[in-house]
Amino acid sequence: MDNRRVVITGIGAVTPLGNNIETTWEAVKSGKSGVGPLTRLDADLYSAKVAAEVEGFSMEDYVEKKDARKMDRFTHYALAASIMAMKDADLELDDNTALRTGVWIGSGIGGMETIENQMNVLNTRGVRRISPFLIPMIIPDMASGQVSIYFGAKAINSCSVTACASGTNSIGDAFKVIQRGDADVMISGGAEAPITQLSVAGFTANTALTTNPDAATASRPFDKNRDGFVIGEGAGIVILEEYEHAKARGAKIYAEVVGYGSTGDAHHITAPAEGGEGAARAMAQALADAGVETTEVGYINAHGTSTPYNDLYETMAVKTVFGEHAYKLGMSSTKSMTGHLLGAAGGVEAIFTALALQEGIMPPTTNYETPDEQCDLDYVPNEARKADLKFAMSNSLGFGGHNASLVFKKI
Repeated sequence: MDNRRVVITGIGAVTPLGNNIETTWEAVKSGKSGVGPLTRLDADLYSAKVAAEVEGFSMEDYVEKKDARKMDRFTHYALAASIMAMKDADLELDDNTALRTGVWIGSGIGGMETIENQMNVLNTRGVRRISPFLIPMIIPDMASGQVSIYFGAKAINSCSVTACASGTNSIGDAFKVIQRGDADVMISGGAEAPITQLSVAGFTANTALTTNPDAATASRPFDKNRDGFVIGEGAGIVILEEYEHAKARGAKIYAEVVGYGSTGDAHHITAPAEGGEGAARAMAQALADAGVETTEVGYINAHGTSTPYNDLYETMAVKTVFGEHAYKLGMSSTKSMTGHLLGAAGGVEAIFTALALQEGIMPPTTNYETPDEQCDLDYVPNEARKADLKFAMSNSLGFGGHNASLVFKKI
C-alpha cells in the first residue's frame, strides 16, 4: 500500500513574540525580537540577564480557573495553542472522527515550575500539604493528555521527550502515524515553560546560556560573537491531516509534510557529534524519506541556537548533505527572535517553515553583525527575503544526541 499523504491544516502558537500565530508570524517577518530582560526571576542571582518570556497570557481565556490550576504552565501553553490550531483547522470531533484523531505533543522538561513550587511547600509546610495534582502536573506527557481529554481525541496519545528535538520528533512521529493509516488527524507539536529558578540555574551552570546583558543582541545565531542561547518558552501546535480527508471537507492547507529523519549521536550528553555527523544523517534520512533531491530544497529553518558548537556543526552538517547546493539555499535561525523554546522550538519552527513555503518568504536571522569564517552559508541576515520555494526543511538537535529533521512541500 502506498503511504498516505499528510498535510498541515491548522496552526496555533504561544510565543515570546505573541499569543497567537498571526502576531508571531508578522513579528518574525519584520525581524522583531521577543527577547527582553529576565523579569520572572531575580536576575541579580544569575549570570544570564535576558530571556524570551511569554507576556500577557492568561489560561483563563481558554478554560475555567479551577481547571487551569490543575495544569503546569507548559500544559497551559500546549492546550491554548491546540485550541487555536483546531479552530484554525475548522475541526470539531464527533463520535466517529474522535476515534481517528490522536495527539502527540512533546516537552523536553515538563512541569519544572510545579516541581519547584511543590518542593517549597514540602520544605515549609510538610508532606501533607503537597497537591494531589503534583504528579499529573509535572509529567511531560500531560500536555498530550490534557489536549486529548479536552477534545475527546481517542486515537494514539503520545509524547516525545528528546530535549530540544521534542517538538520536531513529535511532529515526525505523528506524521508517520497518519502515513501508515493509524489515524486521520493528529494534534502535534511541542510545549515548554522552563523559565524557572532551577532550570535557569542549571543552564547557566553548564554555560549554555548567553551572558550578554543586551536583549537586543543577545541571541545572534551564526554570528562570530555568539556566546550561548537565550532561554524561551511557549508552544507550537500543528494539525496534521491525511490529504484526502482534508480535501473531502474543504480544509485549507498550509503545506505538506513529506519527510522525516531522526538519529542519535551516541557521542556526548550535551555536545553535538564532531562535524555535525548525527545531524547530517538525520537530514539525509529526511530527504530520502521524502524522495527529494538536495537541489530541490530552497530553505532550511536551522536549529541555530546561538551557541558556538551548535551553529558551527550544523553548518558543517548542511555542507555534508547538500554539497555545493548548501551555498545556494537560504538557512535562517528564527531563534534570533524567539529565543530557544527548548522542547517547543520544533513545533514553532515547523509552523514558520510551513508559512515560509506558503507565502514564499524566508525569515531572517537577526542580530547577524560579524561573519564567522567557519559559518559561511547564506543565513538570510537581518531581513526577510522573498523566494520561490518548493521544498523546505526544519532541523532540531537536542541534549543527549537527539537529531530530527522534517521536510515540507509547498502545496
